[in-house]
Amino acid sequence: MLKTPHHIDTDLCRAGLCTDEKTGAISTPIYQTATYRHLGPGQSTGFDYSRTSNPTRAVLEREIAHLEGGAAGFAFSTGMAAIAAVIGLFKPGDTIVACDDLYGGTYRFFETFARPHGIKIVYVDMSDLKETQAELLLEEVAAVFIETPTNPIMKITDIAEVSAMAKRSGTLVIVDNTFMTPLLQRPIELGADIVIHSGTKFLGGHNDTLCGLVVAATKPTADKIAFIQNASGAVLSPMDSWLILRGIKTLSVRMQRSQDNAQEIAAWLTSHPLVETVFYPGLETHPGFALNKKQAKGPGALISFKLKSTAHALSVLRHVKIISFAESLGGVETLITHPARQTHTDIPQETRDCLGISDNLLRLSVGIEHIDDLIADLSHSLEYAL
Repeated sequence: MLKTPHHIDTDLCRAGLCTDEKTGAISTPIYQTATYRHLGPGQSTGFDYSRTSNPTRAVLEREIAHLEGGAAGFAFSTGMAAIAAVIGLFKPGDTIVACDDLYGGTYRFFETFARPHGIKIVYVDMSDLKETQAELLLEEVAAVFIETPTNPIMKITDIAEVSAMAKRSGTLVIVDNTFMTPLLQRPIELGADIVIHSGTKFLGGHNDTLCGLVVAATKPTADKIAFIQNASGAVLSPMDSWLILRGIKTLSVRMQRSQDNAQEIAAWLTSHPLVETVFYPGLETHPGFALNKKQAKGPGALISFKLKSTAHALSVLRHVKIISFAESLGGVETLITHPARQTHTDIPQETRDCLGISDNLLRLSVGIEHIDDLIADLSHSLEYAL
């Protein structure tokens, strides 16, 4: 389908629109098939086997490539499968420099899979450009792996500056854009080579399916990822591809409401007597506020905050009613998570302590409920902690 320049809100709304020209179906059909009949020897419809390509998945892959401004997109069964496919680009002896404050599942994969297979992982505070540059100059680096904002401390990395440093030595730049989505941040425009999403989160938006997405900026990189995707086979099903396409259609309105709610909640938390620190890029007191404003269209809908003690944090988790105590993020429902005991439990205690992922830290994924109800729920749960 011919693409014309639109505001991204319009492109999001039109994701998967009328892709079946024969029927004019507004919604992309779900092609629930594993294989396809050949027209004759040496003849193909363009689809042979759904591990290689499926019409529903192909629409999603084209849409995410378009939204991120890349050469090609790839849909995987989970976000971790997407990360595994990208790490499959590297060989034993390669070095990857990664953010020191990473999602616990990514850290676990790096330490229990990549490192034992001979890939060296070096963790750096990428919000510090001098420290990042020093590490890139220290040895040959095959890739840098960036989360910005980081999970869960919300550090901000200057994608354009790190990309410029990396390009001077031919280093690939990989950005996990899950927290921001292409609505708020477009890493390829800032110099990234590969963008990763856990589509499970904001893109899907309803906590009802798992998905991983990868976008390659250039065709040579895309060709390598396509080979890995087909060879490893961790592809997204037709039904889940359709669910992610449906979620993308409402991303703009969902993210705006969630972000507005998050801004108000972050400001409210800063004035509460039991709250020690609030980590949210939308607060002017956040050290990455100006940089995030420069490279992104908003601060997102994730807040982390530290309470005065672990007992206070656990009390909040026990007493929230509207907010659900659950892992994950990016859905329409507000979720609260205890990173040290959930998403980041595989990170060693001493490393968590150095990063500030303490037992009194909570992470809030803000949904689209009425702001008064969310603040009342937090206020009520904090009263029990007093």
